[in-house]
Amino acid sequence: MKIDKNLISKLEKLAQLDLSPKEKQTLERDLNKILDMIDKMNELDTSKVEPLRHISPQFNQLREDKIENQVTREDGLSNAPLHDGTHFKVPKVIPDKK
Repeated sequence: MKIDKNLISKLEKLAQLDLSPKEKQTLERDLNKILDMIDKMNELDTSKVEPLRHISPQFNQLREDKIENQVTREDGLSNAPLHDGTHFKVPKVIPDKK
């Protein structure tokens, strides 16, 4: 698979980015380099290599889930630039569907 200008345009739209022509060219080149590296790795003979199930021999250390060091609502909102006394107020970041 090769990355081309059409795919970069689709990715730009999906990620809601506004890339300059130079950024698009750099992104296309970098993504193609990554794919070339993966293709190179696929050339290796891994038939005698056992699949890796865990990166580390350690397993999750589970602990009891208990509530500690709670902050009051007033303290939590005290440094907020905008709030309504109960919730933080933030600018809208997801546009309405057209």
